[in-house]
Amino acid sequence: MKILSFKAGHDGHIVYVRDSELIFSFEAEKDSKARYAGLSPEHYLRAFEYVPDFPDVVALSGWFEGPGDVRTSVGSGYYGIDAVSSTDQTFLGRKIKTFSSSHERAHVMCSYGLSPWPQGQPCYALVYEGNIGAFYYVDSEVRIHKIGDVLSYPGRRYAFLYALADPKYAPDRTTLRAEDPGKLMALAAYGRAGTASPQQRELIDIVLNADVESIPNPKAHLSNSPYFNIGVESQEFKDLARVHSEEILRRFMDYAKENLQTGLPLLISGGCGLNCDWNSAWRSSGQFSDVFVPPCTNDMGAGIGTAIDAMHFYSGEAKLRWNVYAGEEFLFDDADLSAFEATPLDYQHIAKCLHNGDVLAWVQGRCEIGPRALGNRSLLASASSADMRIRLNRIKNREMFRPIAPVCLEEDLSKLFSPATASPYMLFFQEVLSDTIPAVTHVDGTARSQSVTEEQNPALHRLLSEFKTISGLGVLCNTSLNFSGAGFINRLSDLVRYVYEHDIDGFVVASTFYRRRLPRKL
Repeated sequence: MKILSFKAGHDGHIVYVRDSELIFSFEAEKDSKARYAGLSPEHYLRAFEYVPDFPDVVALSGWFEGPGDVRTSVGSGYYGIDAVSSTDQTFLGRKIKTFSSSHERAHVMCSYGLSPWPQGQPCYALVYEGNIGAFYYVDSEVRIHKIGDVLSYPGRRYAFLYALADPKYAPDRTTLRAEDPGKLMALAAYGRAGTASPQQRELIDIVLNADVESIPNPKAHLSNSPYFNIGVESQEFKDLARVHSEEILRRFMDYAKENLQTGLPLLISGGCGLNCDWNSAWRSSGQFSDVFVPPCTNDMGAGIGTAIDAMHFYSGEAKLRWNVYAGEEFLFDDADLSAFEATPLDYQHIAKCLHNGDVLAWVQGRCEIGPRALGNRSLLASASSADMRIRLNRIKNREMFRPIAPVCLEEDLSKLFSPATASPYMLFFQEVLSDTIPAVTHVDGTARSQSVTEEQNPALHRLLSEFKTISGLGVLCNTSLNFSGAGFINRLSDLVRYVYEHDIDGFVVASTFYRRRLPRKL
């Protein structure tokens, strides 16, 4: 069965599945397009170039569009665990099946279909994102049963605090910034431990218990709060960020203890699944036999989830064979390479350059699906100096409180991190056990590591092994290769421009190393 699936709106993407295998997922923001972008005619044309034959099913992932109370449904809409439709239709002159299911179902089916457990294994599913915050039970027949809502709009309530404290966020603005949750997650680690003060409790109760339509429409409604425009890097706000984050997680964990049995695995999906601190808390809670979070846990997984849902609807199969490197191939367009010396890739030489302090762009194979760079569209650097974190955040045009993630040989995890559990998609926090990698050690002593095996990524594993031979450590800084506010770089001309603009020492594409002829600026 061949399924072509589309996700419209925020985090748009196009998915192609053939015979229960993910052939590709092309995301609209990649190739240096705006973060969280929707699909355009250009994206359809690019994707159709990779579709080798006519699909049996065209699937439309449920969504909504339009402002406020005049929003209209796309496909089966946003909500509804039973919202599924199937029709016969003519597509480009041929008879096909068209399928749609809700955005809510898409999240559950994505995490279920990509999870490592066999079909028929009952499990719980948690979806928490901008709008939805609920638990589900997936039975042995892959029927989804909603257990209950915990907190509506958890993502919005989480992100709102950053907007409240940030003077750059206009008091009359009525939409939240999609990048703020990640910033709040980083700041929460700087907060001091302790119970919420009466002042903190008052604001948290307002934010978590109010009708979400009044938050933040606009934030001026809370202009009398002592945290209004206090500044996101003030210690008072960092303390608030910590207790606010802990309170949201506590509500979900308390609900799970009261309403879910122990011993089943847990699936996590939705944008809140990018919160590594929360993911680690679920894993260490002891309530679940295992926890799985897909690399496209945010809305970038919805089109995949709908394709899995369609596959199950028509064939009964709900498990997908897949690889995280299922994005587009790198594009070799015209680029001026006269300022670079090109040499064949020598892993030992690249490792020496990194050990000597270089920052290098690393491009291999197809692009990653989901928002995390996992070694195919990455900036790599040594983790042995705290100054490297500063340099990388300057390159990325990010706030200095943002952490840099490590990538580590899986066989070396136990030497550097605890727990030493494999983490191929960079979605869990670990305690850092060594003081030798300050560039990737967050203020609270943790890191969001990616583990790598030779099977998962042979090129990256080989580079880490060479770096270990030189430095004694099989670990590097790994951050995404992208312009600020854009998705991953995926063409040569953009990569060359990025190296110039951000004073990077060179780049590797496939089997060639391009070294800048002129030294970087000091």
